[in-house]
Amino acid sequence: TNVQGEEQIRMDVISNEVIMRVLGSRPSIAVLGSEEDQEPTILRKGSEGGKYCVLFDPLDGSSNLDTAVGVGTIFTVLKNDPNIPGAMETVCQRGAEQIAAGYVLYGSSTVFMLTTGHGTHMFELDTSVGSFLLVKRDLQIPAANKVYSVNEANLEGFPKGYRDYVAWTHRNQYSSRYIGSMVADVHRTLVNGGVFLYPPTKKHPSGKLRLLYEANPMSFLMEQAGGKSTTGSQRTMLVMPKQLHERTPLVMGSPDEVGHVMRIAHGVKR
Repeated sequence: TNVQGEEQIRMDVISNEVIMRVLGSRPSIAVLGSEEDQEPTILRKGSEGGKYCVLFDPLDGSSNLDTAVGVGTIFTVLKNDPNIPGAMETVCQRGAEQIAAGYVLYGSSTVFMLTTGHGTHMFELDTSVGSFLLVKRDLQIPAANKVYSVNEANLEGFPKGYRDYVAWTHRNQYSSRYIGSMVADVHRTLVNGGVFLYPPTKKHPSGKLRLLYEANPMSFLMEQAGGKSTTGSQRTMLVMPKQLHERTPLVMGSPDEVGHVMRIAHGVKR
């Protein structure tokens, strides 16, 4: 298991080691934080330089590898403040302070989605030249699409409002699409529209997804593509984190579809 008690496979370890090694050699990076490590790693202090902190999930959805389902890497880039004494305090920044964020989806093609706060842009790996090529500039999520993505195996553990929402989708001829790899599910939602949900449950009352290196980077991409992201109580990127592995509930996707969730599950008038 990893530091969070989750089952860890060999590819999780390898992915983490590769990213730590490659980013660790970059003089511009001061702090690295990974899903697989208990604490952030300080690479450079003060006068040694390092403008940035990079937080990442090295291999999201790794339990799907044996079945060739799309998995991916999620990352976010934050400013490093050399005047802050500890690595944990340095990386605990609101999502609204992100400089850049993105993910790489390893599927039928290798897709790289990136934002630096000026739109969400999609690239694909061209293996013939060994580079990522821009295939979609300023991607915009459709305002609505009757597709929802949630793990309905957890339905009985959802708060009543979310159970009501799922029942509403059944009555209104929505399609269900759930892969179990956040990168793959969010990528589909970004491209086609719809809504992705990971509500709190009885087992995980604070939610299961990690705020800093899963929910926040995906929220940055989603908002830059014209979508919305909320914890159910506030805009995801306004939450002030207290630790590297802090968890959060999450609802994100097309504005109209997120609005339906908030109206039914939380009583928020549109």
